[in-house]
Amino acid sequence: MSTLQIDPGEFRTELSLQECQTVYDALGGYSENWVETAVLFAKIEPLDAASNFAADQTTETVTHRVYVRWQPGLASGMRFALGERVLEVVTVHDPDETGRYLMCMATEKGA
Repeated sequence: MSTLQIDPGEFRTELSLQECQTVYDALGGYSENWVETAVLFAKIEPLDAASNFAADQTTETVTHRVYVRWQPGLASGMRFALGERVLEVVTVHDPDETGRYLMCMATEKGA
């Protein structure tokens, strides 16, 4: 397997890594609070855009490949925030098994 070579200057997009914390109430319901766990610099590559029509609404979805330096605890189900934009982490893996970088597949949903 070849070693992934990324120019460190490409990690120029500042992202907030967020994790969902579930807060239960006294009536058996719950609410979700997103808490920032880290601030990371990333390389983001948009891959695909799709428009879906269902329930009399159109929803756009953009898929991104996000490279970050190794971050312990980064897992699917978390999300990246970039200002008002939210990228939901779908998969996380070490592309060259060296423990230097993580590659995340993420989706961004639009209105």
